[in-house]
Amino acid sequence: MFKLIVELAYKSAFSRLSRTILVISMIAVSMSMMLSIQGLYDGMTLNMIDKNLRSDSGEISIYAPEYRLNKGLHHRIKNALEIKKSLEAHHDIDALCMRVSVEGLSSTARKSSFSNVVGIDLADEERFGGFSKFLKEGEISFAKRGAIIGSELAKRLKIKIGSKVIFSTQDSSGEINAMALKIRGIVQTSNMRLDATALYVDLKKLQTFLGIDTQDATQIALRTQSNTLYDELKNSYPRLEVKSFLELYPLIKLMEEMMLIFNSITFVIVMMVVFIGILGVMYVSILDRIREFGIMRGIGMSYSSIRLQILLEALFVGLVGYLIGALLGILMLSYLHVNGLDLTHFADGMESFGMSPILYATIKGSYFTTTFLAIISASLLSVLLPLRKIKHLNVIDVIKADT
Repeated sequence: MFKLIVELAYKSAFSRLSRTILVISMIAVSMSMMLSIQGLYDGMTLNMIDKNLRSDSGEISIYAPEYRLNKGLHHRIKNALEIKKSLEAHHDIDALCMRVSVEGLSSTARKSSFSNVVGIDLADEERFGGFSKFLKEGEISFAKRGAIIGSELAKRLKIKIGSKVIFSTQDSSGEINAMALKIRGIVQTSNMRLDATALYVDLKKLQTFLGIDTQDATQIALRTQSNTLYDELKNSYPRLEVKSFLELYPLIKLMEEMMLIFNSITFVIVMMVVFIGILGVMYVSILDRIREFGIMRGIGMSYSSIRLQILLEALFVGLVGYLIGALLGILMLSYLHVNGLDLTHFADGMESFGMSPILYATIKGSYFTTTFLAIISASLLSVLLPLRKIKHLNVIDVIKADT
């Protein structure tokens, strides 16, 4: 009996082929678009997190107490080089670097702006986050008093490759000091703060300029995959401030939550469209076949058997729509994962918010599992209203009405 019901359900589901194809197409296109939007939302967030990790904090950063509140040179890590060498031997640390950062004023012949000079070791930064990949123009070099500038700061100062900049700040003794720099490269890290204020120079030269020891630094940044390293470092360096990425960038956490909300809203809208589409088709299909169901009831077929047939019909339509949608979705996600969505026409606005003008999608198995459950649920729920009509069907009246 069950085999017969399955055969009837399959034939009935595809008996009105044009109508069924329309619903399947609606499910497939809606699902593939939803998967693409989810992948782009998550990819945009992950891209921002990755660039902030690589350009600045890493998964964990170490500072002197009170440095983040009052960024003066007197709040610096006095034995940073010794700590760095000790941490390099730790098996859970993939890469690390130490930096010296000081606030001041960058000036050209025509413009001046608040800025932040960051002393870095290019070899360490390359291992830490692939610093050369941030290069937008010029070269990565500190040769002949060279400096590298953030893209937004370069725009504000109207600086080009080869331009000269004077940076002024207080050194460790409290005296105002200035250094002349020649711009060798312009970088775009997609970190709004760094792109708007950062002027990168050689670490040792900055230490000499500021009159601090080569052992000293204002930050030690670490890359790690360990979930226990944070607590270990907190215990190992109780006199220093150990901060995780999300502690330093709480807005990133907020953005992740917002993207989750956007994805959920998109998901609900698409599922409502799928639900209404299947409901409409199944309802019309059952109205067209109402005499058929009346005869089936009249010859002794139970309501539960008819209910199973209708549920299977909806299930077949939903399942075929899901499979085609999943195929289209994986093709679209794969394309967007490799080639991205090019929004360079809006580059200035996006970069000002720390977003890349080319959005790359991420691919997660959870997209497909949750969508599968949702489409199957929507398919089964969509037949509840038509089933109520069949349950209260007056068999004699229906058969008489069409005879």
